[in-house]
Amino acid sequence: MGWAKYARGKLSLPVITGIFCALTFIVLLYTERITTSSSGFHFGIKTCPRRNAAKLKKHHTGVRELKSSPLDNPTDDRFVFDPEECSLNNGKWVFNTSIKPLYTDRTCPYIDRQYSCTKNGRDDSDYLHWEWRPDDCILPRFDPKIALRKLQGKRIMFVGDSIQRNMWESFVCLVQSVIPEGEKSMKLGPVYSVFKAKEYNASIEFYWAPFLVESNTDIHIIADSKQRIMKVDSIAERAKQWLGVDFLVFNTYVWWMSSLKAKALWGEFANGEEGYEEFDTPISYKLALRTWANWIDSTIDTNLTKVFFTTMSPTHQRNEDWGNMNGTRCFNETRPVMKKGHWGVGSNKDLMKAVVDVIGRMKVHVTVLNITQLSEYRIDGHASVYGELGGKLLTDKQKADPSNFADCIHWCLPGVPDTWNRMLYAYL
Repeated sequence: MGWAKYARGKLSLPVITGIFCALTFIVLLYTERITTSSSGFHFGIKTCPRRNAAKLKKHHTGVRELKSSPLDNPTDDRFVFDPEECSLNNGKWVFNTSIKPLYTDRTCPYIDRQYSCTKNGRDDSDYLHWEWRPDDCILPRFDPKIALRKLQGKRIMFVGDSIQRNMWESFVCLVQSVIPEGEKSMKLGPVYSVFKAKEYNASIEFYWAPFLVESNTDIHIIADSKQRIMKVDSIAERAKQWLGVDFLVFNTYVWWMSSLKAKALWGEFANGEEGYEEFDTPISYKLALRTWANWIDSTIDTNLTKVFFTTMSPTHQRNEDWGNMNGTRCFNETRPVMKKGHWGVGSNKDLMKAVVDVIGRMKVHVTVLNITQLSEYRIDGHASVYGELGGKLLTDKQKADPSNFADCIHWCLPGVPDTWNRMLYAYL
């Protein structure tokens, strides 16, 4: 009663109201929950858009930065990207002819022929002008000079399969155009490759490890997937190459999808590689991920290294998934799927759930680059018949047979992997 009497005598109604609102905000702040949706496989924090955030950001970053962005417009109520608040998983592809790729497969000399669609005869170009627009925030443009400054004196390594190599080559091409000749170099190898930006003392590296754990098909590839055996508890031989790296970007998916069953072995390859057990693929996948996670938790110093995991890149082998009953896999597709939440058979939810379960139990924080849903829409972005097979470009006869020869796994460069790297760039 005494305090209330004092308050009435000393405090005006607006002040009392302000105190009440501040206390309410604090309560809400501390009751905010981190959510993970098992149906959509969202990672991280999901919050409501903040309409005034762009104005607040202008005060801190300067007017020039916001004015330089084509995404800035008075009707856009999305907030400026904040890794603690923004979900990049939900959004849509917007056709934007004003954007131009930062490179082409003719100006970047580091693209494998497998991904060089334009050079290999693809004559449509609309697929180059689709831009991912998250629902509740603005994804920053990739600025090669800023990216290189973020990497100055550092190493970033992409570890995984050929899709991860796809992403690595995209990253290299995004930055290499602003580096003068003589100030950059590329050394390619069957397992380990490195691009160096000498002026920045930075390296952008790729390490081939399609299962992350060791297998009998890593180096000398076994074509018959039934003969492949994964050492699901062995990673040390590969992982010693990952030490001392500032940014590690992992993936593993496509090679697990070659069979419904996967052979798992504990210990060393001995006695003719006998002693393996055969499991459903999601079980073997989860065992391998646990081995990877245990190595990360027991080895990585988060003060020195930041860890990322890229979710599965969808394959688009079944045209019926997106309603093109007269099509042939991804061949001749020139537009993304526009149906919200489209999900085809090329993305395995059991494997996605394994990623959620394993990473969710780790001690070391892993930033998940959830590329799966946004890539599901992009049936138009694959190499299709404009890639190569067995190190050779497809012949005209093979190109005329897309049901057998269209590559609906890998992506054209420039293309969809550039958007994955925009996400990575935002988190660096």
